[in-house]
Amino acid sequence: MLYLILGLVIFFGAHLFTTFRSREPSKDIKVKLGYPTYMGLYSLVSIIGFVLICYGYGASRGAGILYTPPSWGKHVNMLLMLPALILLVASQLPTGAIKKAAKHPMLVAVKLWAFGHLLANGELNSVILFTVFLAYAVIDRIAVKKRGDLGPARDAPSSVMADVGSVLIGAGVYVAFVLWLHQILIGVPIV
Repeated sequence: MLYLILGLVIFFGAHLFTTFRSREPSKDIKVKLGYPTYMGLYSLVSIIGFVLICYGYGASRGAGILYTPPSWGKHVNMLLMLPALILLVASQLPTGAIKKAAKHPMLVAVKLWAFGHLLANGELNSVILFTVFLAYAVIDRIAVKKRGDLGPARDAPSSVMADVGSVLIGAGVYVAFVLWLHQILIGVPIV
């Protein structure tokens, strides 16, 4: 459990620092260090945190059960994962209608993913992991809104192909996770 918690602290410490860092050019550490140096350090810290999260999550299996999820929780989770993966893909593609509607599609994807998994899992390690991810996504969404970052402008050019790609790639990843990837990566079969 220690590695899971340490990983979450490191990973989200870096992310929360970025969320709340000053954006004023004279105070912005990204400007002071330079973009490549800042992103290199940020990536290194995030990767270390992520590796610790993955190791710690697996190592803390069997740490206990906090609650028994409802029988319908796994089904709702499966329903939520399709739009979550489409939104995750949309966050990485050029602006389309999906990205404009969601404003911050990665944060919406993380919220759907974490909430769905809290409905499907009651183990201590799962509850800690998904609660922290959900809390971060909520905090970051509030922070970006306060900063005035409302996502892509309504009049920004929109790509239909970005939307098509988001749906096709997201659905493809969803099918792969349902059939194979979840068992390979997480060790738990879905079907």
